[in-house]
Amino acid sequence: MTRDWTPPSPTVRELFRRGAEVALDPRADWVTELHTAALSGAGMRPVAEDPVLAEGTRRANLANLLHWATANVQRPGERVPVALGPEVLDGARDLVRRGLDHVGLDAYRTAQGVAWRRWMDICFDLTADPGELRELLDVSARSITTFIDDTVAAVAARMATERAELTRGAHAERRATVSLLLEGAPLARARAEAQLGYGLTGPHTAVIVWGTGGGGPEQLEAAAEAAMRASGAARRLTVVAGAGVLWVWLPVGRAPDVTALTAGLTDAPDVRVAVGRPGTDVAGFRRSHLDAATTQQMLARLTSPQQVARHQDVQLVALLTSDRTRVAEFLTDTLGDLAGADADTRDTVLGYVRELGNASRTAQRLYTHRNTVLRRLARADALLPRPLAENAVAVAAALEVLRWRGPAAEGAGR
Repeated sequence: MTRDWTPPSPTVRELFRRGAEVALDPRADWVTELHTAALSGAGMRPVAEDPVLAEGTRRANLANLLHWATANVQRPGERVPVALGPEVLDGARDLVRRGLDHVGLDAYRTAQGVAWRRWMDICFDLTADPGELRELLDVSARSITTFIDDTVAAVAARMATERAELTRGAHAERRATVSLLLEGAPLARARAEAQLGYGLTGPHTAVIVWGTGGGGPEQLEAAAEAAMRASGAARRLTVVAGAGVLWVWLPVGRAPDVTALTAGLTDAPDVRVAVGRPGTDVAGFRRSHLDAATTQQMLARLTSPQQVARHQDVQLVALLTSDRTRVAEFLTDTLGDLAGADADTRDTVLGYVRELGNASRTAQRLYTHRNTVLRRLARADALLPRPLAENAVAVAAALEVLRWRGPAAEGAGR
């Protein structure tokens, strides 16, 4: 396999090693550009909109970049062997399980283009000698292209194996049946119920459980059990949708209690739970899951620190934040300096709007004195672009967005 691989000259080998050391510690904006490109390729929208699949793609791309750089620090200019580590394999398995393996490999090609442009920047900083630069770029192009070609071929082969395994057994049948129901395909109710071992008549509440990095299968199962207990359900339908995600349906007509469910996640800090609105029959089975998926996407989009979110509680926030580019503009225009105010002031404004402008009830809600509420409201009016009385609904909506938004999203919005 390496027989026809001609190594570069000693001088270029040293340049290659120095460049690889730079690539081994990539700048944050380079990594962001790499991820953005990988998730914006043709057909990648279903992957980009799914928090688990998107994160898997990011982990795989970064793992490949660091592996290539490490190999070239150790053996500059030599052919880089494929590394199918857990980051790459878990992402590949998840794509196959969602039926998206036909587009998943596109991410490798688009990421390759970004990596090549950034690597050229590094190369031009290493030498101004035309001969050295020509040889360095020639070897680099061959190294990067061959590594990606070899990686894509290896991942495609593993995907084929995974696909074959998924077509066998009860779990595969269950996943296929659920996929048909979610797509609205004409499927006989009795047949679907027999394949799922779950009745489709009556109420359903869908839950999506996923890990954000450290949540293993045991923690995901424990979270699914906690959701079942918090809703009062006696049983559940569970579908393994990926290496780090479970799709769950509870045969109950009410969403789990947030406080009880959050308490059940004490030992699973890296697990998140999104809950759909309760629904009825096959249409409710489908809609509740789509609600949960929308909620999951919102939590990921806002990098929310909240572990549990119910669609009924975040429906407005999910709608307001669906366009990433306009969220920051809405918050700035609506809140002005109140966005950076202390939490007590912001909570008081939100409580005041919820209590329909009644300061006494707001004080009771916040367990504080009415005069304290009035002082905080006066401070808020001084910070807002428009008086609260003229824009109360929009201010409350913006404060709800802030309540769910995490530090990473906050930084990205500036």
